[in-house]
Amino acid sequence: MNEVCPECGLVFGRGQHGYFTGAMYFSYALAIPLIGLLTLIEWLFFPGWTLFQLVLSATAICVPLIPWVWQYSRVLWIHFDQYIDPEGSS
Repeated sequence: MNEVCPECGLVFGRGQHGYFTGAMYFSYALAIPLIGLLTLIEWLFFPGWTLFQLVLSATAICVPLIPWVWQYSRVLWIHFDQYIDPEGSS
C-alpha cells in the first residue's frame, strides 16, 4: 500500500502503529452479509443441507475473497476517519 496518496497527498495511517485496527470492524461488516447472502443462495440450491453445512460452505467460499474485503475495509476506514477527524483540522 502506498504511504501517501499520489493524488491528494493524504498520509495513510497517519504514521501511527495500529492505525488500521479499526478497519477490522468494517471488514466484519462487509464479510458477514456476504456470508449470509451466500448461505441463502446455497440454501436455494441445496435445501436438504443443514444450516451448519451451508454456513461452513459459504465461509469456505469467502476465504479467497478475504484480500478484497480487507482492501475495501481499509478504504472505508480511511473515509470514516477523515469524516470524523479530517487531517489538518488540528
